[in-house]
Amino acid sequence: MRAVFLTGHGGNAMVEIGERPMPERRPGEAMVRILGAGLNRVDLYMRDSGAGITHKLPLIMGLDGAGEIVDLDAAEPRLKLGQKVIVHPGVGCGRCEFCQRGEHVLCTSMQLMGEHRDGLLCDYVSVPVQNVFPMPAGFDVVEAACLGTAPLTAWRMVFTKARVQPHESVLIFGIGGSVSLSALRFVKMTGARAIVTSRDPRKRDRALALGADAAIDGTGVDIAGRVMELTDGRGVDVVIENVGEAVWPFALKSLVRGGRIVTCGATSGDRPSADLRRMFIRQLQVLGSTHGTFAEFSSLLAVCGRGLFRPIMDSRFPVGQAHAALDRLEQGAQFGKVGIEMTDW
Repeated sequence: MRAVFLTGHGGNAMVEIGERPMPERRPGEAMVRILGAGLNRVDLYMRDSGAGITHKLPLIMGLDGAGEIVDLDAAEPRLKLGQKVIVHPGVGCGRCEFCQRGEHVLCTSMQLMGEHRDGLLCDYVSVPVQNVFPMPAGFDVVEAACLGTAPLTAWRMVFTKARVQPHESVLIFGIGGSVSLSALRFVKMTGARAIVTSRDPRKRDRALALGADAAIDGTGVDIAGRVMELTDGRGVDVVIENVGEAVWPFALKSLVRGGRIVTCGATSGDRPSADLRRMFIRQLQVLGSTHGTFAEFSSLLAVCGRGLFRPIMDSRFPVGQAHAALDRLEQGAQFGKVGIEMTDW
């Protein structure tokens, strides 16, 4: 079958578009023909380094994928042949204490497709049936594929970790990326106030058009000072961030006493100043979050099925132009998801 895969690390020269072995379906799995996909920042990380993530090369890339079922067990009660589906890319063991309580994203042997095991930028994938979810009505396969990582990550951050309430205010760093954009829209679903940051004035304007209550220039500006101005000196209840080291001091200083920060990434570095005195004196809560559970994905898809959410698409590329798609993501100019048309090789 055809696939986009890594042969090494160090840029697009290590990304090959070619043939890989066809997967073999095992009992309890569904074989899915991938028709649409999407890119995430972790795809760039795996391409350039992959440090700290256990994996073997060659490795098929991609965490986002949707398509149609072409083979599964005859007795499978929930899915059927020909059904349009989305693949949840996190595969747990199903046996550890975390899987048993429905938190498979904490599984002691969790494997993410496109990171620890072959991913979804390919013609076919065979995955456990519990990782396969019916596609919401009204979505095309590229849009649907793009629900599986960034929006799901934001859903867990906003609803499960931060538990944002209608009367609260939320600061979201780095608007333009799909996690931050999804978080903005989920925060507004709750009725809460949303303040966003970006160095790009066009992104700030677009975020305001999407419902953000205020947008702060992230370039050479005292972000915490502006937050205090916007909140009458109080600070925000919640910070949603995936930037890491570069924004951490502003994030902590923007929080009200007892406030909470939810982080899911460290694109600017993973060793921020801890500012422990501020944390314990103001009793701040720091919450880590990664991806989302099957139950959270079901909740997100139910909201999508009611027409309340769909991912914002920045651009779409034929899979044969995977290098150009990765370049688009690396430039950081995108507003929303970079999608991949998997039928156009």
